[in-house]
Amino acid sequence: MKTRIAKFISDSGIASRRAAEDLIARGCVSVNGAVIKTPVFFVDASDSVMVNGKIVRPRSNTELYAFHKPVNTMTTTHDPSGRRTIYDCIPPQYRNLKYVGRLDYKTTGLLLLTNDGDLARKLTLPSSHIPREYIATVSNINNDGINRARRGLTVDGVHYRPMEISRVADNVLRVIVDEGKKNEVRIVLGACGCPVVKLHRISFGVVRLGNLSVGKVRKISQKTVDALVKSI
Repeated sequence: MKTRIAKFISDSGIASRRAAEDLIARGCVSVNGAVIKTPVFFVDASDSVMVNGKIVRPRSNTELYAFHKPVNTMTTTHDPSGRRTIYDCIPPQYRNLKYVGRLDYKTTGLLLLTNDGDLARKLTLPSSHIPREYIATVSNINNDGINRARRGLTVDGVHYRPMEISRVADNVLRVIVDEGKKNEVRIVLGACGCPVVKLHRISFGVVRLGNLSVGKVRKISQKTVDALVKSI
């Protein structure tokens, strides 16, 4: 089955789809020995695709990994400010994988990695309604504010869907969201009078962090991958 060249490159782990389109525009991509200049070009596993003179391997079977993100790391391939990124922490053999969504600089815990760019995109769509579970340490508990978050609320013109929130200890909350908007837990709890001090993600859909050590990577079983794919 033919697929668009930028998607083929993205799925291989070489670059994001947008970055692949930029590589194509700069004449860095060739197919069967001929340089192409348009992303409207389709290939399959029988074609010889090269980026900057290096062969691009077609996507293999979908693989998914759990990574325990450390604090003070950016979820990106490169940070213009020079801050440490997750790829500075991930073992070398996994650095060609794509991250699924983002955790902000201070947030720790479960971050999914995959070799399938299309899966990464689908898993982060708000319409997928995949639950993410966090443990939030807050500086204050405001029960009225928490009840507002449970019903859903609007902050600075952005609407956030209802969150499941329960208290697990003094100033510690368990929060489950299914939307995936940027910094939504910090924003909503802050607006509700419960400013977040620490935030730690412990699950993404059926995948749980468990006892995975900080900075370590664990491959997810095919059964769990299949269950996650079926949920979207």
